[in-house]
Amino acid sequence: MMNRKPKRLIFHVDVNSAYLSWEAVRRLAEGEDDLRLIPSAVGGNRAKRTGIILSKSIPAKKYGVRTGEPVAMALRKCPSLVLVPPDFRLYRTSSKAFLRICREFAPVVEQFSVDECFLDMTGTELLYPDPAAAALILKDRIRDELGFTVNVGIGENRLTAKMASDFEKPDRVHTLFSEEIPDKLWPLPAGELFSVGKSKADRLRAAGIRTVGDLAAAPPDRLQAVLGRKAAAQIQAFARGQDDTPVSGERPEAKGYNISVTLEEDVEDREHALAILLLLADSVTARMRSEGGRAYCVGVSLRTGRFVDRSHQTTLQQPTDITSEVYRICEKLFDELWKKEPLRLLGINLTDITRSREEQLSLFPDEDLKKEQQVDRAIDAIRQRFGSGSIVRGASLDTGIEVGRKYKAGMDDPSE
Repeated sequence: MMNRKPKRLIFHVDVNSAYLSWEAVRRLAEGEDDLRLIPSAVGGNRAKRTGIILSKSIPAKKYGVRTGEPVAMALRKCPSLVLVPPDFRLYRTSSKAFLRICREFAPVVEQFSVDECFLDMTGTELLYPDPAAAALILKDRIRDELGFTVNVGIGENRLTAKMASDFEKPDRVHTLFSEEIPDKLWPLPAGELFSVGKSKADRLRAAGIRTVGDLAAAPPDRLQAVLGRKAAAQIQAFARGQDDTPVSGERPEAKGYNISVTLEEDVEDREHALAILLLLADSVTARMRSEGGRAYCVGVSLRTGRFVDRSHQTTLQQPTDITSEVYRICEKLFDELWKKEPLRLLGINLTDITRSREEQLSLFPDEDLKKEQQVDRAIDAIRQRFGSGSIVRGASLDTGIEVGRKYKAGMDDPSE
């Protein structure tokens, strides 16, 4: 008798308004009000009216406050907005706590970001005959033990599970099985489909493709004309609910480390631009060091006030993870790249990553670099213990920008 391969069953667990929820839980334990019940947000500096909104409460959303918008704009919409600073040490601790519970439910759990993960529940039907009931148990256990809520999406692959978790929030369980796709997925705006960003959504809308159903039904050659062949094929497969990507318990090693920031106001002077580059270099090298990487290639990217993108990179003889060395290289690349135009975006790219600890011997070892390496390690240790904002490099203090550890592309809080 031939054994039937079990049907895939995937859960996607997504913390509701993660940064704000985690801060709210901590403050409740200290006897303070629940931030989730009042207009509140995480990010930026209220006194200076600088930085961006990283996460917001539902009451703040009713005022029109949006994730990713400048603090000054959010305060104009909601003058009474309670603004709290980010605490990435707290986020890491809270993330580990909810992942620990998830790992008790499934044989394979893949962390997708600081606040979301996939569970491969395939083959667990004897333990959990009713997937929705199992998801409710998981959701309620996280809420009861840790004090914050999650959404759980259930599907036959990663794509449908993730789309399901984005349905009505907070504290909900939703399914998106193949037979439910026409009713639940296809009526959504095309821009809500995973991997369709604003730019692609605008192009699709201009071509008369407004819903996910339109995407699913569009002739391939028409989609290719709008999105290009590769993107069109993937996005149409997603629109049809197709995704064969496995859930992996091991996070793949990063092939590169990128960070960028869109500036609230155009930057026009070199000193300010370099201060921002130092802040970015500090953040991206710390992330690379935490994963044991060093880069052979360093690049700088910029976008002018007229939306012209430029980039420049250089290859090194020896790989580096030293913040000051990466910054000095970026300073040189920036001077070669910048034509004195106003800037609206700056970014750093570290690629050609090695994780080998073997270093080429030099007849003239650079003692200054060794000292800088020791300084980086000391700063990393302080931040690990007291939080990412506990120590800041002096030249970047007045940039008005707060950069935390990145888990996904872009500046948005992945919980939103």
